[in-house]
Amino acid sequence: MDHVSAFDEPLKKLLGGATAKVMAEHLDLHTVGDLLHHYPRRYEERGRLTALTDLPLDEHVTVVAQVADARIMMFNNGRGKRLEVTLTDGSGRLQLVFFGHGVHKPHKELLPGRRAMFAGKASVFNRKMQLAHPTYQLLDAQDESEATEAVDAFAGQLLPIYPACKQLDSWRIAKAVDTVLPSAGEAVDPLPPALREGRGFVPLPEALLRIHRPQTKADIAAARDRLRWDEAFVLQVALARRRYADTQLPAVARKPVPEGLLDAFDRTLPFTLTEGQRKVTEEIFGDLATEHPMHRLLQGEVGSGKTLVALRAMLRVVDAGGQAAMLAPTEVLAQQHHRSVTEMMGELAEGGLLGGADLGTKVVLLTGSMGVPARRRALLDLVTGEAGIVIGTHALIEDKVKFHDLGLVVVDEQHRFGVEQRDALRSKGRQPPHLLVMTATPIPRTVAMTVFGDLETSVLDQLPAGRSPIASHVVPAKDKPHFLSRAWERVREEVENGHQAYVVCPRIGDDADATAEKKEKEKGKEKGKAGKKAAPEDEADKRPPLAVLDIAEQLAGGPLAGLRVEVLHGRMPPDEKDDVMRRFSAGQADVLVATTVIEVGVNVPNATAMVIMDADRFGVSQLHQLRGRVGRGSAPGLCLLVSEAHEASPARARLSAVAATLDGFELSRIDLEQRREGDVLGQAQSGVRSSLRVLSVIDDEEVIAAAREEAVRVVADDPGLDRLPELRTALDALLDKDREEYLDKG
Repeated sequence: MDHVSAFDEPLKKLLGGATAKVMAEHLDLHTVGDLLHHYPRRYEERGRLTALTDLPLDEHVTVVAQVADARIMMFNNGRGKRLEVTLTDGSGRLQLVFFGHGVHKPHKELLPGRRAMFAGKASVFNRKMQLAHPTYQLLDAQDESEATEAVDAFAGQLLPIYPACKQLDSWRIAKAVDTVLPSAGEAVDPLPPALREGRGFVPLPEALLRIHRPQTKADIAAARDRLRWDEAFVLQVALARRRYADTQLPAVARKPVPEGLLDAFDRTLPFTLTEGQRKVTEEIFGDLATEHPMHRLLQGEVGSGKTLVALRAMLRVVDAGGQAAMLAPTEVLAQQHHRSVTEMMGELAEGGLLGGADLGTKVVLLTGSMGVPARRRALLDLVTGEAGIVIGTHALIEDKVKFHDLGLVVVDEQHRFGVEQRDALRSKGRQPPHLLVMTATPIPRTVAMTVFGDLETSVLDQLPAGRSPIASHVVPAKDKPHFLSRAWERVREEVENGHQAYVVCPRIGDDADATAEKKEKEKGKEKGKAGKKAAPEDEADKRPPLAVLDIAEQLAGGPLAGLRVEVLHGRMPPDEKDDVMRRFSAGQADVLVATTVIEVGVNVPNATAMVIMDADRFGVSQLHQLRGRVGRGSAPGLCLLVSEAHEASPARARLSAVAATLDGFELSRIDLEQRREGDVLGQAQSGVRSSLRVLSVIDDEEVIAAAREEAVRVVADDPGLDRLPELRTALDALLDKDREEYLDKG
């Protein structure tokens, strides 16, 4: 195994302690292999300038530009001075600012007409884009050794621009890469040779050389194709092995029982299933009838009838003598599912009670805050098999909970549900139970193939008839305060027309919040002592997010005076929460000011308007989920996204995207595009090295699909990868222990 060692060399042996430390702490790069896989984000051409017009705000940027002019400005009655340098690229301008002692060197070097690479954080000051105290590297050697050294380091015409950080700019990373690049020759190629040759890929050592030091654009393309394929393939092999291992597990086949509970239930349905519901049900029932555990992901927009599909699967299992458990992320949701399941089943939900149908079964609720007697009764019903269906929170997973014969687990809202929990439930059956995961967050096909690659996917894409359209608008509270007053008038109008409204805030605003805030303020004071006055743009970031309790008070005493305003948040006692929700559902309150506890599962058809405060502090999919709470009845819905974010900021772009489309799949693509630097798998778990570097889950759909097919073929042929030791090595590198466990539990 000697040949692996060059890649495993710690960086501090080669680079010097300080650089290695910054790389480890800020870029998560520890070994030579890590650095060789830290690919340039893009390439600048030596003679060309970067377009300055579309720089991303608040990000660490590297640009190649020309100095237009430089001026020393005095302030503080001549006691302080600053250097202002204007850069140009022919289309836009960018200002650089240097303060204090930092002005001498740049003042000598940054003369009009000179070109350099500049790196710093782009911010807006007085409505102009600027970089404060950027680092720079001159590109036109005059007579300085440093400049010639810089030019030598980037001998090619294409300057690689690396993902960098404040402590370490792109060209320093480039120098470090030069130091370790000779090790690229020892890269172990994970692709089976036949596959590599069949697809015409360059060997891995060559791909690494070309991506870091390309001579031509064709070099970059060839290297990216190869590296992108590696990432997709190794990941898909890991998932294919998981699926293969799952097909080896035993499970009890739950076959149809004619004239059982399911048939009785179907006869009571007042409507026919949609085409989509029928198709998905067939897929699920097919899985349930096999002797290996089903692992299926059911995606469907809010309101597409997932609960009905899941309930029919549960009844099929109960018919076949098993029990079904449904897991919800919160108590409020568990109670709601319990209510809707018992309502849908009617008298079939009373099994064995007087007045119950002969066929019925008990449906029990199990949550952490239940009283002891009720809990004891529920546990008894589970262990005797009296209860065919149990609905609960993760209280279901506790050791005390024993099942008679657990045949199916339905998990609601996967993204809030840890992998460990799925695992613990799995161990409750005599044999692994079948698993159905439901999510209302639309997941694009390729992401489903990567993040939930161990699950087969079913999609419910038709909405049942009778849902109303929702109009969404961004309300720029800072630039146009009168828009906000108009928003409150709209809420009033909805209420006057007999409807109700939600106002959502990011924070609660009680004591637990306050202590965190105080800490923030102390930090702010420390900063203040340093004498730096925050730029006005930063103010919005500094202030804590708006809070439910404050906003409710302001509204009741101001724009919504005279309306019945109620409050709902996660730290209220459960019975108080239910109380408020019951009153709101019954129409005894006009406006509900709440945190995101209403994000999933709250169903009040009469609520037509939603105002989301500080909307830029929520993620795209969260906003989409929240918005799904209005327009559930026959009246059209209205969603207002209130934000103080600057027009040019990525946050505003995100909100405009949400306002522009109601299609959840489209939005989840936008969401991913915006987070694309992150690791797609990283949403599902944390603390594990990022694995996707050149692969974009959105654009590379064909690559992922092809890699999945190849991976399935390779694993079917050689499940232990015994004939492919290099591929095994690559898998071990990708799946360091944590991720392997993550996948195992997934």
